[in-house]
Amino acid sequence: QVQVVESGGGLVQAGGSLRLSCVASGTIFRLNAMGWYRQAPGKQRELVASIDSGGTTTYVGSVKGRFTISRDNAKNTVYLQMNNLKPEDTAVYYCNANIWLTLSSGNLYYWGQGTQVTVSS
Repeated sequence: QVQVVESGGGLVQAGGSLRLSCVASGTIFRLNAMGWYRQAPGKQRELVASIDSGGTTTYVGSVKGRFTISRDNAKNTVYLQMNNLKPEDTAVYYCNANIWLTLSSGNLYYWGQGTQVTVSS
């Protein structure tokens, strides 16, 4: 049984900062890429940032220079540091983890329950 749990959302004023955390737990053979997605009301879920097991990162253009994704492999945890937040960053943020349960299981994708980020103007 694998669980992916996010934390750290909240309400912040424009220009402020938040740090999201996501922990993957359970019987995990290998934790591969992890990513943060967000979904605003009436919009499709979009990839915000991702990081592979070697630390290579990608970002959507709208958050480059403001958000930083990082991971602690010893803790199976990924973080999203969000600075200079804007009202358009308001969304539910979801963590996604690419996991091997065994050597032969292949890639399996697990989602967290989401954490609300609200940025007031």
